[in-house]
Formats: sequence, structure tokens, C-alpha cells
Amino acid sequence: MFCLNRGCDNIVVFENLRELITRRRALVITPFAFAGLYALTSRREATRLTPAGDVTIADFNDRGEKAGEVRRARIVRSDAEWRKTLTNGQFYVTRRGSTDTPYTGTYYRLHEIGLFRCVCCATALFSSETKFDSGTGWPSFWDVVAQENIRTLKDSSFMMERTEVRCALCDAHIGHVFDDGPPPTGLRYCLNESSLRFVARPPDRG
Repeated sequence: MFCLNRGCDNIVVFENLRELITRRRALVITPFAFAGLYALTSRREATRLTPAGDVTIADFNDRGEKAGEVRRARIVRSDAEWRKTLTNGQFYVTRRGSTDTPYTGTYYRLHEIGLFRCVCCATALFSSETKFDSGTGWPSFWDVVAQENIRTLKDSSFMMERTEVRCALCDAHIGHVFDDGPPPTGLRYCLNESSLRFVARPPDRG
């Protein structure tokens, strides 16, 4: 650039400053873009891991009593079919792997006795007997009602290594499990209320 007056110096400084800002903005945005792409790729990879065929689960009545093991065909539905039975929040959590905002539900402070079933297929997943206050704002449990009723898989989304918990029958995203829970298991199943349906234990007869 040829400059015949001092005003040109200001133009050159401005152009250099704009270029510097653009470069810095790119440096700030790029990691988040890669993180989003990595999370999306990880979630798609997790979806491909969904097993096919039948599954054996433990059946429980509403009193929390195990009624035996049953062999059932894994539930597979289209998004349109799921949307007919789920709210938007339930759909995005269970079928898209989203997470509830902590302290926005009621289950994290629920102390009533009963079962927590999968909101998508009613499979019994957790019992109030293993529920505890984790202080996280999400309903938390130190054990499941039956290991065969869930499946776990590696979750590498958001640049983290976690263990995802899914319903064994319909493959709904339920939450995650961590190893910082109380005795006797030392586990903390951190769950989404949108993935669960609480069924209070019926009163005793007579």
C-alpha cells in the first residue's frame, strides 16, 4: 500500500488490529466447534452400538416384588412414534441423550416408597430403597433393581469419559453412573427425571 499522508498510518493500524481480532476469535471458537463435532460423533457412535434382537429382563410388580424373568423383543420405534407418547422434554432426553437441568424436577427430593420405571416402556429400573440425596439436583441411586434391566456403555461426549446408563428393553437414555456413591456399592446412578415414571407402592391389604 502506498501512503502519501499520516492518515494512512491509522488505516494500516486498523487493518492490522482487525486481522488480529479475527485470528483470536477463530482461536476461541475453534475448540468449541471441535468439541461439538466430537460430542455429535460420539453420540452417533453410541447409537450404532444399540444391540438388536430379544432381551431378558426382570419383571417387577408395583409393590417392588420380582415376578420372574421374561424374554421380550427389544422395542424399536421411529421418532414419530415416540413423539406420540412422550413430551418434548422426555423425547429429547430419552431418545436424543439430553440432560435435565438440575433442581428443576421433583424426583430428586421425593421420599415416597415405590418404583421408578422407564418412561418409555415401563421397565422397572430403580427403587426408592436405594435412593439417596446426592446434593446434585438429580435423582440418585446407589443400585438398580436388576442389572439385566439396564445396559451401560462408554460416553465420550463433551470431551469427558463417562458411563452412560440405558434401558435394556427400549434403549432409552436414563443417565450416567459414577463411582462416588455411598456404601454398599459405592456407585451413584445420576438420572434424568424425564427418563423415569414413579409408581408409588400400593397400600397393604387388610
